Amino acid sequence: MSTATLATATGRRKNAVARVQLRSGSGKITVNNRPMDEYFPTLVLQNKLLEPLQIAQASKQYDIDVKAHGGGVTGQVGAITLGISRALTDIDAELRPPLKVKGLLKRDSRMKERKKAGQPGARKRFQFSKR
Repeated sequence: MSTATLATATGRRKNAVARVQLRSGSGKITVNNRPMDEYFPTLVLQNKLLEPLQIAQASKQYDIDVKAHGGGVTGQVGAITLGISRALTDIDAELRPPLKVKGLLKRDSRMKERKKAGQPGARKRFQFSKR
């Protein structure tokens, strides 16, 4: 059953969207057809991505294939983390409470504030001159 997809889920963070597929396997993670450690070179990003698997104690049980687009690397890692968490809860409902306690099932709704007309940025004002 190594080729059959066990669960699929979508994660979003800022402008990043990640579609995650979990298959039973040996723990291989690919992001956009590249190995995870090549796509996310820093250890901090890799640990953030692996957090739901470590909580579920399933880091070597599943092969994960991710298609991520939009946003930056940090946003993509957040989206992938949410997608993996959702896929794990689809496979095993017992994992929901520990993932929920860590806040991994909550969509981070913070977005960049839009630029307003008559201003150089979202909050910044043009310089005021009294005379």
